[in-house]
Amino acid sequence: MRIKVLGCAGAEYPGSNSPAFLIDDEILLDAGTITSALGWKGQMRIRTIFITHAHLDHIRSIPFLADNIVMTDTAHRVTIYSIPSVIRTMRRNLFNSAVWPDFTVIPHPDDAILTLLKAEEGRPVRAGKYLVTPFRVSHTVPSVGYLVEDGKGRTVFYTGDTGPTNGTWKRIGKRKIHCLIIDVSFPNALEELAIRTGHLTPSLLRAELAKMANQPDRVYVTHPKPRHRRTIEAQIRKMGMGRVRLLREGETIRI
Repeated sequence: MRIKVLGCAGAEYPGSNSPAFLIDDEILLDAGTITSALGWKGQMRIRTIFITHAHLDHIRSIPFLADNIVMTDTAHRVTIYSIPSVIRTMRRNLFNSAVWPDFTVIPHPDDAILTLLKAEEGRPVRAGKYLVTPFRVSHTVPSVGYLVEDGKGRTVFYTGDTGPTNGTWKRIGKRKIHCLIIDVSFPNALEELAIRTGHLTPSLLRAELAKMANQPDRVYVTHPKPRHRRTIEAQIRKMGMGRVRLLREGETIRI
């Protein structure tokens, strides 16, 4: 499994892109950054997108991807999965022919560029050779993380945006997680703000890891606010969490 980090920042800033993780060139976990990071060929390889929640920084590049597909005049189509409330929000507030053209009916309702499908929590969705299962996390709006399994025992869990949670780790149970990609947006000094906005700090991350029945082999931090990135990195290092490191945009993780 190859995961390319198209974006992993918690705010927009020069050199900092919104979250998007590309698996084997075909599957996206979140879609904050697509068209500014991939050329035509790369964009046209994307088949499936899994959205954690409907906040703009996690869906913002989908409209531009759809527009580029139309311009290529190809038969390429993309399927988007998320929990029902997220799908409803995207239909009502994004692809509504007011904010953006409704690419769920373009060029024709029976052959649309985008297909939005509901995914049920705890039920796996087949995407190529992978099973992708949504699990509820703790954020300010309905949100899920995604467990990705390759059928050979290798697993990745991507939390999307999350604050402290007990239910997520209970639902995942004793599954072995080889790679955990988890939100740490703020430094320890801003713990109150992190909790109020549904995010983690390094100290809160350590507490979350302690809740897991099986410890992940690797832990990658996503969504740091660019202004606080160096502080978060220093705090993780000072706390002795040696297997935890911050992701870098453009890097590829191999599982």
